[in-house]
Amino acid sequence: MSDRPGGASRRRASAIRAIAVSPIALWAAFVLVHFWLGMLCLYAPGLPLGDVTIVYRFWMDQAFVAHYWVGIDSGWVYPIGALVPMVAARVFGPALYASTWLSLVMVLDAVAFAALIGWGRRRASPGAAWWWLGFLLLLGPIALGRIDSITVPLAIVGVLMIASRPRAATVILTVAAWIKVWPAAIVVAMLVAVRGRRRILASAAVTSLVIVAVALALGSGWNVFSFVTEQTGRGLQVEAPVATPWLWRALAGMTDSGVYYDNSILTWQVRGDGVDLAAAIMTPLLAAAVIAVVILGVLAIRSRAHASEVLPALALAVVTAFIAFNKVGSPQYMTWLAVPVILGLVTARAGHGIPFRTPAILVAVLAALTQVVYPYLYLRLLSLDVIMLIVISAKDILLFVLLGWAVHALWGSARGPADDPVPDGGGRLPSPWPFATGARRGTVDERVEPAERGR
Repeated sequence: MSDRPGGASRRRASAIRAIAVSPIALWAAFVLVHFWLGMLCLYAPGLPLGDVTIVYRFWMDQAFVAHYWVGIDSGWVYPIGALVPMVAARVFGPALYASTWLSLVMVLDAVAFAALIGWGRRRASPGAAWWWLGFLLLLGPIALGRIDSITVPLAIVGVLMIASRPRAATVILTVAAWIKVWPAAIVVAMLVAVRGRRRILASAAVTSLVIVAVALALGSGWNVFSFVTEQTGRGLQVEAPVATPWLWRALAGMTDSGVYYDNSILTWQVRGDGVDLAAAIMTPLLAAAVIAVVILGVLAIRSRAHASEVLPALALAVVTAFIAFNKVGSPQYMTWLAVPVILGLVTARAGHGIPFRTPAILVAVLAALTQVVYPYLYLRLLSLDVIMLIVISAKDILLFVLLGWAVHALWGSARGPADDPVPDGGGRLPSPWPFATGARRGTVDERVEPAERGR
């Protein structure tokens, strides 16, 4: 007897869905993706693991041989917590520094991946897990080969704990921010949208005080805060969106514009008329952009919008602003975008948040364009190849499109409350968030009760 029309197709679709949610398939894909990226890090052209094998290892050799520690005995571009993974990568000696680093990143990614596909009573999010693997593939070796690779899995675990353990989530995100600053953007979004702001702020403050106290005990002095001042004096890095006009000017033959290597910061930067002024105003412009986005998030919460709608969009907006208005713009910054997108995908999957398909697609395209630029064809960008300038310009435009989407989503939330009334019980969630355990409900406000607004 022949199948009913569409019966075979439905069976195939069912089989594909079964494979997609299978832990075996997910973990097999995880291992294959990390094996492929590890091979690229070690053997691909363009020295994609250069920061790890040259810069990080040099700092650690200097520390263990000459007993001179960056961040303690001198100022440093990174927060003091970045020393921890760099030291950990040297545990098997300098000769194995690269492989130890890649193993460390893979272990941390595995923890975050396990959180995504579900452990204990947590709900699984296989769609977000598959998206993250695709994102890593599209981004390429830079996804594993920088200090940012340590902070991303920590931040993923942090955002998946926001609803069930907000203080623990704050601690994890704060620790990550003391490795690379960007996870502070997620903490800022939490302070706007998540209930118990005082406890969150206290958790972040206490965690920071402990880290600073340890650094001071090791003799860092004011160097513990040097990552702030080290960044403010930088010029415009080649990959920063604000630097692109000077790349086009140099291509057009403007003799005042060009590319040069800054030996003190170890990056390629642009020169030309107006560069110094642009570099000087970018930091306050970045601060103004973040403040504007945060104000929009506050307005959304005050209008009694769902926290599950506000938090992912606000986190995405703040993180994207950190990149779009940054005068550094290193390619590894794209890794940051995975965290708010995963938060949005996980929330939307359970029907509590806004659809996050558009930003997921935009970020995936941004990742692919980033791999085109770095590391394989980076020298062509530095030599002002017109194709590479088109690629990096397209990346810049898409970055602002992504920021526009996040701002629009926040604006839509801020326009007014939903039609249904505020539920009883102090505006608590009627059911656990997609990543909250059943034991602890309502940690995040689905609505903000009047007494909470304006705090």
